[in-house]
Amino acid sequence: MSKVTLGQTGITVERNAFGCLPIQRVSKQEAVALLRRAYEGGMRFFDTARMYSDSEVKVGEAFEGMRDKVVIATKSHAKTGEELRAHLAQSLANLRTDYIDLYQFHQATTCIRPGDGTGLYEAALEAKAQGKIRHIGITTHRFEVALEAIASGLYETLQFPFCYLADEKDIAVVEACAKAGMGFIAMKALSGGLLTNAAACYAWLAQYEHVLPIWGIQRAEELEEFLSFIHQPPTLSDELALVVERDRVQLQGEFCRGCGYCMPCPVGIEINNCARMSLMVRRAPTAAWTDEKGIARMEKIKDCLKCGACKAKCPYGLDTPRLLEENYKDFMEILAGKTV
Repeated sequence: MSKVTLGQTGITVERNAFGCLPIQRVSKQEAVALLRRAYEGGMRFFDTARMYSDSEVKVGEAFEGMRDKVVIATKSHAKTGEELRAHLAQSLANLRTDYIDLYQFHQATTCIRPGDGTGLYEAALEAKAQGKIRHIGITTHRFEVALEAIASGLYETLQFPFCYLADEKDIAVVEACAKAGMGFIAMKALSGGLLTNAAACYAWLAQYEHVLPIWGIQRAEELEEFLSFIHQPPTLSDELALVVERDRVQLQGEFCRGCGYCMPCPVGIEINNCARMSLMVRRAPTAAWTDEKGIARMEKIKDCLKCGACKAKCPYGLDTPRLLEENYKDFMEILAGKTV
């Protein structure tokens, strides 16, 4: 068994956390069953968000009456202090609790600070003083925001994309967190579905003792695999190291992480899906991506205005219009059986 302590929060849990974004896609009955099974299997950290439609409601139902036995993290994408207070009140009601262990500013595009004019940090401090939240964290996809948040000393945790496709800049963020005594939560530990070997993902991340990965789970078979890691944690064997190296050769560099910062598109292209679709079809094939609806989604790429708005908003500096064109061509060739 392997445990992680999130910085100076005192929160110590198994190195297996449940990411609750995907449970918004399944029924309440299915979601509650998954969450309870996760608890029975040893998971204790559950990460959701106000933005994830009914995810909080499902978490609340799953753990009502056993609040002290789990760690619940949620997030607010509020833009003002008043809106954050409203989000927090709704989250508390949804989660059927009077406190939240870790409350995070969601998808921050700046380092939110006291006196920045938004009132957000002040509202979070007020809620902490009232006992409604216990720890304050921040989530972001932006390197500069992550580094500023670490240096600020204002946050107890950082949630940031991290997996074995990480480059030197990503690793620098993780190491800066460790040096600052700040908890690090690894989002997109499977790179949004591009990485398909969960054992390799777990073993690579386990090299960083202060990192807590959250796995987005919506199916029982996925959950059981992650639960098996609690009692038999994978190690980075030669076989798994080879998986990592092969994936890094194929994927590292200019590929879409699916974060969605580029959205919305003025002509309705699902950029965060379409700009990586040929990779998804190859690596995790599913009929839903190549059915009539999936093909229509990719055909929308032909409506691209080349306005550059998506490129300007990409936190990874990707040339998204070019990626869209390349993925459309590759996707159509895959459908035609010209490539594999």
